[in-house]
This record gives sequence, C-alpha cells and structure tokens, in this order.
Amino acid sequence: MKTPTVTVGILSSTRPIHVNLSGIFSGDGDAVVTGQIDFALSEGGCRVVMSGRETDAVELYPTSPEGDSFEIEGVTIGVDFHWERKENQRFRGGLKVVADGGRLWLINIVDVEEYLKSVISSEMAATASSNLLKAHAVISRSWLIAQMQRKQSNFRRTTPSGMIDTPEEIVRWWDHEDHTLFDVCADDHCQRYQGISRIVSEKAADAVEATRGEVLKAEGELCDARFSKCCGGVFERFENCWENSPKSYLAARRDGVDPTDFPNLSIEENAAEWILGIPAAFCNTRDEKVLAQVLNNYDRETPDFYRWEVRYTPDELGKIVASRLGSDLGDITDLRPLARGTSGRIFRLEIVGTLGSRIIGKELMIRRTLSHSHLLSSAFVVERPDGDFLLRGAGWGHGVGLCQIGAAVMGERGYSYNEILKHYYPGGQIERLY
Repeated sequence: MKTPTVTVGILSSTRPIHVNLSGIFSGDGDAVVTGQIDFALSEGGCRVVMSGRETDAVELYPTSPEGDSFEIEGVTIGVDFHWERKENQRFRGGLKVVADGGRLWLINIVDVEEYLKSVISSEMAATASSNLLKAHAVISRSWLIAQMQRKQSNFRRTTPSGMIDTPEEIVRWWDHEDHTLFDVCADDHCQRYQGISRIVSEKAADAVEATRGEVLKAEGELCDARFSKCCGGVFERFENCWENSPKSYLAARRDGVDPTDFPNLSIEENAAEWILGIPAAFCNTRDEKVLAQVLNNYDRETPDFYRWEVRYTPDELGKIVASRLGSDLGDITDLRPLARGTSGRIFRLEIVGTLGSRIIGKELMIRRTLSHSHLLSSAFVVERPDGDFLLRGAGWGHGVGLCQIGAAVMGERGYSYNEILKHYYPGGQIERLY
C-alpha cells in the first residue's frame, strides 16, 4: 500500500479568502501562480472567482513540494469552543477551492504522514514524551485511514445525524460523515490540524517517522481510535456518543493502574459520588509539566479539567437553552438525567422549564445546549444553591478512547507507547499498513 493522501477542509467563508503562495504553484494546464491570490464567490454564489475568472473549482500544486507552502489569512480554530479565535496558518501540499452551499471552501491535499506531523504538533507540545507522541501518531493515523476507507466504500449511516427530532425529543450526534467535500476537517470535530505553523519540534516529526504506517487493528479491522482531553477517571463507550455501533476496543475502564476498579456510573447515585469526589486516576493531575505537554495556551484558559463547575440562574439558563434549541422553554426549573454512560456522562437529559420541557441527547448535544460554547463534558451532577443551577462536572470531551492527559502521565512514568495503546484500546494490536 502506498502512502495515501488526505483532503482536509481548512476554511469556509462567504467572504473573499486571501492566500499567500510562497513558491511557484501550477494551476490548470501550463499556468503558474505565486504571491497573493484572492478567491471570491461568483455573483450567483455557485462558482469560484480567481483573478477575475470564474471556474467550477481551482486546484493548485507546488512545483517544489518540500519547499513551497501557502498561508491562509483568518482561519478560525476552536469553532464554538470557549477559546475560539482566528489566526493565519501556513500549509504544504496542494490547494483546492470550491463553491458549495453559497460558501467558498478551501481544502488542503496532503500526504498522510505530513498531515500527521502537523496533527501531533497541534494536539501535543514539544515537551511531550516520545512515547506519548508515538502513541498519538498511531491512533491519529488509525482513525484517519479508517474514516477514509469507510468513505471510499460508500459507507452511509443507517440513521442521519439528527436521529430523533420532534417537539418532545431531539437526539443528535456529529461525526466525520457530515463532511462531503473532503475527508476530514482541520478542527476538533475531527483532529486538530494547523499546518506547518504548528510543527515546532523535531520530536513530533520523529514520532511520526518512527511509527510510519503503523495502525491499530482489532478483529481484523482498523480501529476507530477516538481520543479526548480528559476522561474524568473512567472511559466512555463509543455508542453513548455516536451511532449505536459498539466497538470492543472502546470499552469502559478506569484510567488507572487497575483498569477494572471502578463503579457502575450509569447508576445515578454512583455517578454523583464519583463526580463529586476526586478519585485517583492517571488524568487526575495538576502537574504543570504534564499539562503543558497536552494543552496549548488557549486550552489552558480554563484551569480545571478533571473536575469543574459552572453556575447559572434559571433565567440565564433558559435564555441559553432557547438560543441553542430555537425553542423557548422559559425559566429552567429542572435538569433530569435520564441515561448515563460508563464514565458518568449523560447521553439523555430532560430539560424542564416554565413553558415546557424537552429531552435531548447525545453527549455533545447536551454540552452545546447548556452553554454559550460547550460544557467541558456531559458528566455532571446538578445542585441548586439559592435557586441557581450549579453544574459540577468531570473531564473534558467525550471520554472515549485515549485520554490525552492520562496518556501524558503514563508517558512521564515510563510506559511504552505500546503499553499506552493497550491501556486505552484493549484488544487492539499494532500493525504496519505501509
């Protein structure tokens, strides 16, 4: 198998996009371009305008792949999260611009291994241990190629993202199949990919090279190797966050030396005791050296990851819910967990207000609905001090698969990258695809 290429959605906009080409790029036929290029939508919004010429799509490729690059102005990162911002980013590889849905879409076409060097640098810091970087290289490669193969086989979900959408209940999840113009996006929805501007250490590149072509397989198939920032002490199962398709290697385990030692957190009383406590786990750390390996500066604008709190008045929460759901439930009077997963994350929640109620799920829908951006996780219990809603929670992200903070602790303690992978993906085996 040759090293594959991946198409990555970098940016979409209704406004013109400014790109600076460093080096010479070849376009249609014998045309070559360099310097600043502006792309805009045609008057009808269905074609791309480049240098005054309308076309269905533009593809530009570097004449010197190792040296040429392009910079995009105003790329949004952390979409909808508390640290959302814009920055200029530089990329290698090919550039494709298309018009779709009344928007311009800018897509990077790049070698998978080069893509991974940026992903590992974007997800991890230069201070990370080599074993953590190698483990992340393997799972990022596994996840990516698994998604690409599913698309190439014309995989379609049996149910769409909006699994249930009625006046009484809405259950929704988001996954990579929501992208139709490219394989993956460049943000946390898929994997952070911020181009060569984030390759700040040879350690990340070395980790990718050392594991070149290595993937995780289980039961003869590529592992859908998910990961999140902090599981909160126990791993969540795949089916409680996405489609109802259990993965044997994405199992409930404690993030600790004895992975079998944890309570049944689907029981409300157990979940409350666990979340309100501070049980031992690899990811239960405030070690600045460890956190700096996994969390970029903007990630650390929120200081608490293992345990956290958010407080709302009933009126404030009602306004947030109304803006997120598009329906006014009035002042919120109750939040009732109806189903919790293996990590204590709620994946079915009833919101009760003075003007009505609605059931929502799964975990990301809950996190989006109860925050102007996102709650850190859906593993929370509700307290009512002075009539307010105090959400006391655990972990950051969906909690499925590798816990980045926990894996950073394991790397610091001398665990090999194979041992880290076995801990987070029981039953998974490393194989080399190419």
